[in-house]
Amino acid sequence: MSKALIHNLLSTPMDGKAIEERSLAIIDQEAAAHSFSADEWAVVRRMIHTTADFAMVDLVRFSPGAIAAARQALHAGAPIFCDSNMIRAGLSLARLQRNHAGYSASMLHCHVADSDVAQQAKEQHLPRSIFAVRKARGMLDGAIALFGNAPVALMELNRMIIEEGVCPALVIAMPVGFVHVIESKDEVMSLNVPWIAMPGRRGGSTLAVATLHALCMLDGKNS
Repeated sequence: MSKALIHNLLSTPMDGKAIEERSLAIIDQEAAAHSFSADEWAVVRRMIHTTADFAMVDLVRFSPGAIAAARQALHAGAPIFCDSNMIRAGLSLARLQRNHAGYSASMLHCHVADSDVAQQAKEQHLPRSIFAVRKARGMLDGAIALFGNAPVALMELNRMIIEEGVCPALVIAMPVGFVHVIESKDEVMSLNVPWIAMPGRRGGSTLAVATLHALCMLDGKNS
């Protein structure tokens, strides 16, 4: 029987931080040429690290000033809206607190599993995510809004921006799927708010989390 591969690591130890640093170096070596700024590349590189998918280089888009808006919002301790509890659970308070010491779990908002939201959705035969965004209306101005799961939630936020003057500090627009997905992202990218988006069908909660974590670690801070 051949020797188990784990023994190679055990004989030449490499901790998690070293593995991550080597991974990022490989990404820098293998990625295609791009026109991202250094800070934008830090975000895209983290997304590649999360997915092992170099297609991110061609997919991710930033609005003008998105990085600056993200920094300002994080340093101010802006509340965070999440379209899924997967995003809420995946966010690192330690990383958020590098930007503002006051970040706590109570500042991460997700209402998709709330009983009143579920009841409204049942009565109106619509997805819960729409009513979850509506319930968060009072905290969305100046907030960071993350979408990795529910394109109709993003569409509802877009409506609020267009019709009600809601002004989030940053929209991370990465819902995944096949229905209402492309148009939800195209619409937010046409609006006068800061955004980071992945046009097309691709996306997901892990990418939305990776994006915010990368933003948290800018300004020369390491994960």
